[in-house]
Amino acid sequence: MKDRHPDTDAHGEAAVAALREGILRHIVTTFGSDSERVNKDRLYKGLAAAVRDRLAENWVATRRRYRAEKAKRVYYLSLEFLPGRFLRQNILASGLSEAVETVLREFGHSLGALESKEAEPGLGNGGLGRLASCYMDSMAALRIPGHGYGIRYDYGLFEQSLEDGFQAERADNWMRFGSVWQFDRPHFFYLVRFGGRVERFVDETGRLRHAWVDTKKVRAMACDFLIPGYGNHYTTSMRMWAAKATTGFDLKRFNASDYVGALREKTLSENISMVLYPEDDTPEGKELRLKQQYFLVSATLQDIMRRHDNDGGSLETLPDEVAIHLNETHPAIAVAELMRLLVDERLMDWETAWKVCTDVFAYTNHTVLPEALECWPVELLARVLPRHMEIIYEINRRFLEEVADRYPGDCRKRERLSLIGEGWNRHVRMAHLAVVGSRKVNGVAALHTEILKDHVFKDFHELWPEKFVSVTNGVSPRRFLLQANPRLAGLVTEAVGPGWVTDLDKLAGLRGLADDAAFQEKWRAVRRVNKERLIEAMPELRELGVSPDALFDVQVKRIHEYKRQALNVLHAVTLYNRIKVHGILPETPRVILFGGKSAPGYHMAKRIIKLVTSVAEVINADPDVREHLAAVFLPNFNVALSERLIRAADLSEQISTAGMEASGTGNMKFALNGALTIGTMDGANIEIRQEVGEENFLAFGLSAAEVAANRAGGYNPRLRYEFDHELKRAVDMIHSGFFSPGRPELFRPLTEGMLDHGDWFMVLADYASYVDAQAEAACLYADAPAFTRRSIMNTAGMGKFSSDRAVMEYVRDIWGVRPLE
Repeated sequence: MKDRHPDTDAHGEAAVAALREGILRHIVTTFGSDSERVNKDRLYKGLAAAVRDRLAENWVATRRRYRAEKAKRVYYLSLEFLPGRFLRQNILASGLSEAVETVLREFGHSLGALESKEAEPGLGNGGLGRLASCYMDSMAALRIPGHGYGIRYDYGLFEQSLEDGFQAERADNWMRFGSVWQFDRPHFFYLVRFGGRVERFVDETGRLRHAWVDTKKVRAMACDFLIPGYGNHYTTSMRMWAAKATTGFDLKRFNASDYVGALREKTLSENISMVLYPEDDTPEGKELRLKQQYFLVSATLQDIMRRHDNDGGSLETLPDEVAIHLNETHPAIAVAELMRLLVDERLMDWETAWKVCTDVFAYTNHTVLPEALECWPVELLARVLPRHMEIIYEINRRFLEEVADRYPGDCRKRERLSLIGEGWNRHVRMAHLAVVGSRKVNGVAALHTEILKDHVFKDFHELWPEKFVSVTNGVSPRRFLLQANPRLAGLVTEAVGPGWVTDLDKLAGLRGLADDAAFQEKWRAVRRVNKERLIEAMPELRELGVSPDALFDVQVKRIHEYKRQALNVLHAVTLYNRIKVHGILPETPRVILFGGKSAPGYHMAKRIIKLVTSVAEVINADPDVREHLAAVFLPNFNVALSERLIRAADLSEQISTAGMEASGTGNMKFALNGALTIGTMDGANIEIRQEVGEENFLAFGLSAAEVAANRAGGYNPRLRYEFDHELKRAVDMIHSGFFSPGRPELFRPLTEGMLDHGDWFMVLADYASYVDAQAEAACLYADAPAFTRRSIMNTAGMGKFSSDRAVMEYVRDIWGVRPLE
């Protein structure tokens, strides 16, 4: 499909000639290679650099407009971004698709072939990072003045492989060949300090002062990645910080033959930006995580203050010129750091500084899981950031005085609201710090926001009801339809015009075609080709002889007990038994596709991966079953693989325990591309069902309120197990070692968690309802016109779930900025 880009100047012979010249010039002058011996690697680098040229020119022009318009800017702090490969995205946004296609044909290559030369940036992991990247795309498309801030990890999370069916991790060395898209800024170095002690003294004016002294220092170097707006010449940036040692090499130790010791300080300093989410089950791991978070915050706030000073702004008017957004709890230490900068270094009085602080920050909570609402031991935070610990104590003292005035005599409420959790292991509640220090706090779906208000932050909501708002997540239509599914995007454009790319509500025009037989035929043809291409690309599917006519049933997401991959496995075992034992053949062949990573230290989740691969091995090896049912775990799930899967999926598994998924964005991507959702009433599933129509969504399971009631008492998972013979047989097979011969105990921690430890994630409670919904999905798929109609209606109903809509809600309700004219 042609991208029908509004930037028509980017096409034509002049654009082709300029692009060709730029590619060849960069091959020689930037990369030092021979332009008469062009191979795929050189062509990729030359093309990327030529595209980057255009982005850089627009970036400079955009920053000039910031200054000319004195624009208030948003600074979006996130410990992770997950942009995926940049090449095709930047080409589409810049309107260069036709010129690129023409030039690459001259060299005998295609854009698809060149893309494989680009490593996916290891800057994030899952939904949190991908959402942040979608928001950066939308900020650029909508001309919102602002920047993203994160950490430039050397090795990202990890590269996943399977060893005997278990997850194995190895370093994701995505930077081994560098990145064409990265602009290093060695002149933007900031010192980040740790440890030391606090000195108190009275200055010549009689003011009590605090000096943070005897600290260890690390340098933060800026690395910029440019984000172009679609068709508008606007370009913003993500500024990622790389840790650099202040003393890189100890020559004295080296000359004394202590070669390891000579690099000790450099290694300890640069560990900070080495890996995303280092394991924190050791004291050293916890300290490294805290240092990562403060490293991001300190460097970012220094950069913001430098820019604010250069623009001539006053500290008192900082909230009029700056909005700082905390994406999840990780950067919450920014509240204490800004207070330190204002009070200790800029000598602002506490009350004025606190007013500035609470007007500048906004906080998005993305989870209700207790382990994600970070708490740092007081001992650790006081040792690593001693002045910040003092500031947090003072914030807490003043805050609890306010609470005592509002609720006299209510000591329990003060305990619940306190920033400090008392007990044998005193800790700082970072989510509380973020709430107290922010002007606005938002959830990421309607249900999630209500859970925050009624449960997670109930006392805070009673204190400040006006502080809490809801902004349902969204995904970029440019990345996850235009780019990820060009065949379907072309068909959509033929039907409703190109305007949907920047106004996703225009997809509603597809509703009038949902019953059109000719349009349905085109829709099915596109989806079949997408499935054929997935099979061609995945050796695991080719080896099984998977047919594109099969129902592609997809669950790809982080592996976690609450996301309930185990429920999907129980259904797979049930189908296996129906075919193998009872000879009951399914309405249609089915391929169940799993993917996702487990945290390295999350042993139960890693056991779930092994269960998936073990069950798949039995199913796929059985000649009585494999023509009707297959199951595959696709390792190393990333953005590129997600794009292949979302355009090929028929059924999207969004089956988390109700009340535990904040929103989800995978559900949006699959539905946008025409997959039917089988899902619980959780997160954004509820809103998707409302928008696409109840009949086009396969709902099942307990509601969040019913889950809470079951947990409160009366739920006996063994009753479900004993009185459902299909469930009992499936659980018994897993428990007895049928899928783990030689190791019958391997999966018992999973089955015992369901049977003997309360079934916290309600797997057995939702099993029967889930199996019924799966049967309905199979019947629907067998009726091609009915299924196609529902597929079209899903895409047609996804206008609400654009990241453009979400960003504009942040602009209106939280940030108080305006788009550039």
